[in-house]
Amino acid sequence: MHPLLARRRLLLYLLAWTPILALLVAIAWASGRMPVTEAAGVLGPACLVYAFVCLSPWYICRTRPLGLAGVTSLAATWTVAAAAGSLVLAGAAWVTASLLSSIHGLEGVDQKLSGVLPLLFGMGFVLYLLSAGLHYTALSAEQGREAQRRAVEAGALAREAELRALKMQINPHFLFNSLHSIAALATIDGNRAREMCIRLSDFLRSSLGLTDRESIPLHDELALARNYLEVERVRFGERLRVEEQIEAACEECMVPALMLQPLVENAVKHGIAGLVEGGAVRVSATRAASGVTIAVENAFDPDMPPPRKNGLGLAHVRRRLQVRYGEAASLEAGSVGGTYRVVLHFPCDTA
Repeated sequence: MHPLLARRRLLLYLLAWTPILALLVAIAWASGRMPVTEAAGVLGPACLVYAFVCLSPWYICRTRPLGLAGVTSLAATWTVAAAAGSLVLAGAAWVTASLLSSIHGLEGVDQKLSGVLPLLFGMGFVLYLLSAGLHYTALSAEQGREAQRRAVEAGALAREAELRALKMQINPHFLFNSLHSIAALATIDGNRAREMCIRLSDFLRSSLGLTDRESIPLHDELALARNYLEVERVRFGERLRVEEQIEAACEECMVPALMLQPLVENAVKHGIAGLVEGGAVRVSATRAASGVTIAVENAFDPDMPPPRKNGLGLAHVRRRLQVRYGEAASLEAGSVGGTYRVVLHFPCDTA
């Protein structure tokens, strides 16, 4: 169905024909053959009929799009269509004039119209071609909006697929590191290795339902990070301390699932593990008008050689923030003295 056939749009469309009717009446009057009142009485119903005829180019434009048909064939199609439409306009005016001529006092209106019919046919031809051009323009704009919508949808699907791929890479990476830690602990203390297996199982069970979602509240993400650190505390004991400073206003902000886990994992693996006396992993979250700021800090031995590669942690967290929030998010990492600090900043989206 033509989009203009909706009730409100149709009324606006018919109102738009008022200036065209006035122009046709003025042409008929200027020809010296018809008074204004008679011209309006004849051309009013004819214009109403022709307004609906000028909706037909919408169907032709859809079946004969520009660029897909030959120029000659397209010109012939529109010439025939415009001529047929002009005949409808002239015919409707003639029928109306004939009916008015049968009314007392309006005799001879049909004869007065006969001299105006060539002009009326020509105006109808031009108006039909103008309607065709407007329909082509409207269809082009509609196709542009549809292409833009598909591009946005494709971009969203691509971002979602990349987020899932990144998260799928993090999960095996974390599990591999945990199993490696359990294997190392098993040669020293079997009981603690068994306890670590149990805590790891609990952590995986608690994270299973949450990580299937694209975003989770920050308090759930913090709970996952705490569970992971509890797993590591079995191995490190009192050498691993956890300190938190979380503002309540941040806890309902939505974050990508498993965003903090790689950061606290790096803090333990590259920081606390290299200190004989151990150290603290500090997690803080503050809320401001521009969004949420999360910091993860850990002590480390500056004299230890840096890791051969950064691993998946920082690179994946940075990429997930870019994919999810674009330029509105940032990740900064660096060391000062014996403390390594990672700071995340991103908008606060609520569920």
